[in-house]
Amino acid sequence: MEELLSARPVYLDYNATTPVDPRVVEAIPGWLDEEFGNPSSTHLFGRRARAALDQAREEVAALIGAQPDEIIFTGSATEANNLALLGLADTLPGAGRHLVISAVEHPSVAEPARRLEARGWRVTRVPVDREGRLVVESLEAALTADTALVSVMYANNETGTLQPIEAVSALTRERGILLHVDAAQAPGRVPLDVNAPQVDLLTLAGHKFHAPKGVGALYVRRGVQPAPLLHGGGQERGLRPGTENLAWIRALGLAATLAREAVAHEAVHLLAMRDRLHRLLLQGVPGLALNGHPELRLPNTLNVSFPGVQGRILLARVGHLVAASTGSACHGEGEEKGVLAAMGLSDERIRGAVRLSVGRFTTNQEVDRAAQVLIQAWREAVGRHAGAVL
Repeated sequence: MEELLSARPVYLDYNATTPVDPRVVEAIPGWLDEEFGNPSSTHLFGRRARAALDQAREEVAALIGAQPDEIIFTGSATEANNLALLGLADTLPGAGRHLVISAVEHPSVAEPARRLEARGWRVTRVPVDREGRLVVESLEAALTADTALVSVMYANNETGTLQPIEAVSALTRERGILLHVDAAQAPGRVPLDVNAPQVDLLTLAGHKFHAPKGVGALYVRRGVQPAPLLHGGGQERGLRPGTENLAWIRALGLAATLAREAVAHEAVHLLAMRDRLHRLLLQGVPGLALNGHPELRLPNTLNVSFPGVQGRILLARVGHLVAASTGSACHGEGEEKGVLAAMGLSDERIRGAVRLSVGRFTTNQEVDRAAQVLIQAWREAVGRHAGAVL
């Protein structure tokens, strides 16, 4: 391992955040200095800014099959999720105060749901199976005449498991229930279309598909009208007041175009990198266990449990060589295994879990190097502690 000590760590944490694409980086400076106008101003500077804002809205809409006026720019996916749940709660009929979510939602959905409970809403958390897929029969049983909103993520950020959105949409459509989908992990990895299956609101996070951190978007279908969380001017259809972050929004638009144009090719690359890594680890780590659905998951995500060690300690041993995680970067300390626990996995398997997520810039050489490092570290750990869990 000595020859690898001076190497740059292999980045395998694309589900936490992606590097900004160099083509996006190149485009940003002009929107920080020369094109600095306020999109709400009526003079030339403002009109040019407004045109750029409109272009970005068209680009993000094209990514998901929406209309431009259905895109609301936000500061993050967390803000978009909060606007979807809490904003709708303030406008839905008083009799319909029932929210249904899955048991493996991101904290930016799970926490607003808790806030609604504190306000008197009834919240049902539908279980998932051992592969992390929502149990559709349980969802159907949970729906009542008072159900106003269902919120289900498109793909799980820890295991990559894809949720049965088509089946969920069919149930909500026939009952007239609104459907929100957190699709933060999906762009550039799987195709997205808000019309097939039909959803009413959908969340995007720029930094998950090679735009900067600090910009996101919420798709809001025409006719759906959440209440704003903030109050001020009329920007973003009045749903997100405040002067728009034009430079970051332009970056989001360009990143959306790149993701849309390359999704088919990129998915092939991601799948090849992910499966290559999995094969190498299986060869070197007897008893390695896959967490998540073996097929219905993101092409870039590999969540595996290493036997006989704790995943967090294993990653700490190789942190200077491999950058990965044990779960979501957005969970609090000690909470990162809630998803795997909801799947019914054993404590030992949960302790040994590591999330490895590849991306646009991952290479064969990096995958081979990361596998070598992880296998060697696991062998050293198991050999040193002979049968004991670290």
